[in-house]
Amino acid sequence: MATGEAGPGSVRHGSQSKRLEETMRGRLGRECVYVPSCRFGLFVALRHWCPPGGRVLMSPVNDDVIFFVVLAAGLRPVQAPLNPFDASIDIDAVPDEVWGSLSAVLTTNLYGNPDPAPELRARCDALGIPLFEDAAHAIGSEVGGRPVGAWGEASVFSLSKHADAQAGGILSLADPDLRETVRAACDALLTPRRTASELAYAVRPYAEAAVRGLGLRRAAWAAMGLLGLTERDGIRMPLRPEALARAAGPAPDLATHDPWVRVDMHTYRQESGPLRLRRIQRRLGRLDEVLRAARDGTELLLSTRWARPPEGGAVQPLFRVPLLVADRDAAIAALARSGIVVGYLYDPPLDDYAGARFTDPSPAPDAARWFARHALPVDPLRARQAVEALERSGARPAEPPPGPAGPGTATGGLGSSRE
Repeated sequence: MATGEAGPGSVRHGSQSKRLEETMRGRLGRECVYVPSCRFGLFVALRHWCPPGGRVLMSPVNDDVIFFVVLAAGLRPVQAPLNPFDASIDIDAVPDEVWGSLSAVLTTNLYGNPDPAPELRARCDALGIPLFEDAAHAIGSEVGGRPVGAWGEASVFSLSKHADAQAGGILSLADPDLRETVRAACDALLTPRRTASELAYAVRPYAEAAVRGLGLRRAAWAAMGLLGLTERDGIRMPLRPEALARAAGPAPDLATHDPWVRVDMHTYRQESGPLRLRRIQRRLGRLDEVLRAARDGTELLLSTRWARPPEGGAVQPLFRVPLLVADRDAAIAALARSGIVVGYLYDPPLDDYAGARFTDPSPAPDAARWFARHALPVDPLRARQAVEALERSGARPAEPPPGPAGPGTATGGLGSSRE
């Protein structure tokens, strides 16, 4: 076999990833490229479209890993003002001079609540800059009559979230002619798959099932922390500003930012093996069933006094439903007593976390701070148990924030006395 020629194994794995691409292409109506993770796909997209030193508007209530991906791509994050009730970008609150300075816009679609993609698309078109959609939480959400992820030049999806595959992602492209260029860029950045990693992935579901069955989930997390197997002391990972500043020197460079980008997923740029790809395909085959259950749970949670109901339109099958509670930490503890672990918290906002050394702060930060402090992201697949636990604990709704969307305005169930 000639050097560089694909052997039987790589051909087979290629066919497996192509099936995943075809499945997502059918859902989105756009070209799709399989990637080992959402964060990896986003890095490839940013590098393809944005010149080094460019400025990217993004949400400050977001995973810190995504922040570090933007930095790794040699770009300057610019934090956007937000709607305080769902953390979507508040387009009208972005100053004109900020719009004029941007190289791109990156949506978050936090927990599956869509950012205003049609309006952002129009803004980006007027400015001649690309729109990127982070659809990690929003694989089943829609906005403007299209799926989330069908508006930008590129969009990225996580197959670890709704599909619960614990691996894999999709990079979706508006221009199908870019498929091979983007695929080559991905291949150049991948690291080889490792047998130990594949075996660990294969046994993980059985270990997690055993932990759940024995009621040891909280004990398992505590043990991992004591053994140094977790990389976060709190919600945000340690910033390590001096090391981060040194890493920025050679940017764009994924390798120098790897200590930050890999947190919670060390295989984020590793080639996927056959075990991983087969399980992802099986999980993706059950996606519609999961989305139906998520929509039902979302509807229940949005009917509670801790939620702000959607303003018209169909209920989205959210990945997490952000209930807005007065004392988030007490509510987390109440859910933990019922065996419900709360994750996907993003507090403090990124501009408060990283500071002006690494990002342009939001011109109107209070809405993001309020949301980050009060949002309790609840898994809609455990909606009924969560509601019962919160009722037993006497959890109170958060008081609406001051300002145009605050007291005296229509806020649905938030802050009402409806039981």
